[in-house]
Amino acid sequence: MSNKIIKLPKGTKDCLPQESYIWHFVEGFLKRKASLYGIKEIRTPMFEYTELFLRGVGDTTDIVQKEMYTFNDKGNRSITLKAEGTSPAIRAFIEHGLNSNVQPTKLYYITPVFRYENVQKGRLRQHHQFGVEIFGSDSALCDAETINLAYSIFDDLNIKNNKVYINSLGCKECRPSYNSKLVEFLNDNKEKLCSICQDRLGRNPLRILDCKNENCKALLNDVPSVLDHVCSECSDHFDDVKKYLDELNVNYEVNHNIVRGLDYYTKTVFEVVDESGIALCGGGRYDNLIGELGGKDCPAVGFGLGIERLISVLDKELNMVEDERLDLFIINYDEEYRTDVLKLCNNLRKAGIMSDIDYLGRSVKAQMKYANKINTRNIVVIGRDEVNSGKINIKDMDKGTVTTLDFDIDSIRKYFS
Repeated sequence: MSNKIIKLPKGTKDCLPQESYIWHFVEGFLKRKASLYGIKEIRTPMFEYTELFLRGVGDTTDIVQKEMYTFNDKGNRSITLKAEGTSPAIRAFIEHGLNSNVQPTKLYYITPVFRYENVQKGRLRQHHQFGVEIFGSDSALCDAETINLAYSIFDDLNIKNNKVYINSLGCKECRPSYNSKLVEFLNDNKEKLCSICQDRLGRNPLRILDCKNENCKALLNDVPSVLDHVCSECSDHFDDVKKYLDELNVNYEVNHNIVRGLDYYTKTVFEVVDESGIALCGGGRYDNLIGELGGKDCPAVGFGLGIERLISVLDKELNMVEDERLDLFIINYDEEYRTDVLKLCNNLRKAGIMSDIDYLGRSVKAQMKYANKINTRNIVVIGRDEVNSGKINIKDMDKGTVTTLDFDIDSIRKYFS
């Protein structure tokens, strides 16, 4: 067997101990943020039957056409690693009869997502997504609240100069009319479209508006606006969304080319973009998807946010986030008192005080150097004098001060309280 070092797969990333505290901070912030809106967590499996994503995401999307990790298991069933978070949440909503509960059902998740993408900054083949799904309300107020939640995440983290782009894609009643206008417009330049968009032209022309090919983007400068072709109900709904966003002081702009990258959206769609125009998160309303996945018709709205991308734009703000520091490092003066050190450390941990000891048999001097390197808040030396006198001296490593305490757990607990 080769002893060649095995490296991590392309498009994945290790989260090392010296940076995991950043993830703890961000995930904790997102969980608290969701709870402020009365949104509760759902956890779904890392893989689903492939049909769920084919039906839920849509077979004309980049995810289905190019990016899914799909394989047959030992039972010859087609399985796909979680490619996005909405479809699994809906599958759970239907399967467990959550529609019979009082509505709306408000869910969030933090989950790995797997897509075979071209690896570049901000794009990994396994990344992590924070998502919010709200089932059971067709109100424009729910759209505005969802957009405001997404926008406020970046605002609360002091990530400034962001903007929300919003659009309405209409509903299944008025969408066909716009699709006809769009096909008519694009047919005159069909040969200039990329091969993927030429295929989309006959299957799902709206997806062409989301193409990143420069030639295709150039053709869309004068494309008819979907907002000119929505029905009165969709138009009124969109007007209400804008009215509520104005009341919430959300910095938004209408952009009729925003369609998002998934087939299931209806009416409102949105993106939060940074000052350079890079999308930080996005989502919208998908009133037909629950019915299309086998459930009773139920309106819904939600969004997804890449956690890696969020961390990458935090920059200076992350400098204010401190890693957890050990409360106390207990230095063993002599092997004879190792049991006293071990018992003290165990009792401190039971009292909720982060404590540690030396495992390598270092000298007292080396233990002190180690305690300094790991940036512990306090140190204490335990030896014959401390055990016999019943007194200990705790040194605050930041202030340099020394405090004498009785050698018992209650006195030490009070010191840290």
